[in-house]
Amino acid sequence: MITSLQDLQQQRNETSRKIGEIKREGGDADAIMAEVAAIKSKITAFEDRDRELGEQLDAILLSLPNILDAEVPQGDDESDNVLVRSHGEAVLPSFKAKDHVELGEALGMMDFAAGAKISGARFVVLKQGLARLERALAAFMLDTHTGEFGYHEVLPPALVKSETMQGTGQLPKFAEDLFHTDDDRWLIPTAEVPLTNLVAGEILDADQLPMRMTAYTPCFRAEAGSAGRDTRGMIRQHQFSKVELVSIVAPEDSAAELDRMTSCAEEILKRLGLSYRVMMLSTGDTGFSAQRTYDIEVWLPGQDEGKGMYREISSCSNCGPFQARRMKARFRNKGEKDTQFVHTLNGSGLAIGRTMIAILENYQQEDGSIRIPDALLPYMGGMTSISVDGA
Repeated sequence: MITSLQDLQQQRNETSRKIGEIKREGGDADAIMAEVAAIKSKITAFEDRDRELGEQLDAILLSLPNILDAEVPQGDDESDNVLVRSHGEAVLPSFKAKDHVELGEALGMMDFAAGAKISGARFVVLKQGLARLERALAAFMLDTHTGEFGYHEVLPPALVKSETMQGTGQLPKFAEDLFHTDDDRWLIPTAEVPLTNLVAGEILDADQLPMRMTAYTPCFRAEAGSAGRDTRGMIRQHQFSKVELVSIVAPEDSAAELDRMTSCAEEILKRLGLSYRVMMLSTGDTGFSAQRTYDIEVWLPGQDEGKGMYREISSCSNCGPFQARRMKARFRNKGEKDTQFVHTLNGSGLAIGRTMIAILENYQQEDGSIRIPDALLPYMGGMTSISVDGA
């Protein structure tokens, strides 16, 4: 009884050998040749079915999220996230705080109408002092992460292939949240995608780890699942800029690396004089590819009609071997034959637009001008504030 593809292949080989024997003896091999042809047809059918089942299995596996760390708090959503620590105080100004939209539009430097005119909803055109502030923030963050924290700067493409998106977990699950081109490329939702995939298919030497990379890139998100949230202002846009942090490490180092990465992102906020808190995400709020995630939430006094609230400005995640398995990214210890999957981590260091929002709202003056944080003064070309007259 034939029970497997291997059995069929063995039967084909044995039967094929008989053809030669029969021909050498001058016999008629037509019948046995027909039998071999029938076996080959069965093998083709088996192979087609095997391929179909393999594709179905791959689709199922690609839809499964990462296994969460045992220390991740149980919960249904963000309301069950746990406070880890906070820095600074949630202070309101002595006058009624304005939000970034009112401040930016009054300065004439944040133009949502122009963004909608040329691109549609959820785009903005920044001008003069605010355009300079965006550039200053990116340079400050990159200089700090590379000069002090050991990250290597990379400038990756903003368009990637489908297998690249699949490697870090964006595809197939989140296709509707991404922008897709006609030639089957995807606009990156974060530099995590190209940076992490730099090690896809590689077998690294253990002494190459840890690898720490940072990049300043535009990011693109369709926000198909946002259900109308944060439609006002710059908090949730289709295009935004971000300085991303990515680490590739040995398995035993990934837990400590997550703490290190989070502290690097926090240090940016500290130097900008911004108050924030760190939250460990609950099981119901942790992302698809992550084992554990810390969200950093910055204090925004202009939100909620001047009452203020904390909003996410960075997420730092340890993905363990989840992405590495999808990418086939491994390493080998010196002197060993076997390989292991690397662990991958990613975090925002920080989101530029949200950092700009935080500066506008926390450094606003009663006359509507914006004081420049001391850490950014070397990058602002002599500007100490942003105002209508002094832009």
